[in-house]
Formats: sequence, C-alpha cells, structure tokens
Amino acid sequence: MNPKIMKLRGELEKNKGKISDLQGRNRELEKQIRELEDTDIIGMVRENGMTMEQFAELFRRMQAAPAPATLEKEALNHD
Repeated sequence: MNPKIMKLRGELEKNKGKISDLQGRNRELEKQIRELEDTDIIGMVRENGMTMEQFAELFRRMQAAPAPATLEKEALNHD
C-alpha cells in the first residue's frame, strides 16, 4: 500500500482519538457548569427565603411573560 495513504490514515485515527477526548472533556465541563449554575440558583432562592413552591410559581410567571428587554429585542429583529 502507498506509504502516504498509511501515514494519512494514521494521522486520521490520531485526530479521531483527540476529538473523542475533547468531546468527553467538553461534556464534563458542561456538567460542571450546570452543577454550579444549579447551586447558584438554589442559593439565590434560599437567600430570598423562598420555598420551592414559591420559586416554581415565580419561574412559571417569568416564562409566561417575557422580560421587556426580550420583547424589545424581538421587535428590533422584526423591523
């Protein structure tokens, strides 16, 4: 077989391994970020003395009525 093809196939396999390692690391980083964000949210809820039911209701209301900045941004995008 052509030595250049063999070399390129070897490099391809090496790159696939690196990509797989990096994807695994990205998944771990995303998991750590999500855990820290969750911890921050729980901290804010507790800091404000809210029960989980109160927080759930607040969150439902926030989803039902988008923030004014979001509405302005959407209006600008439609022009």
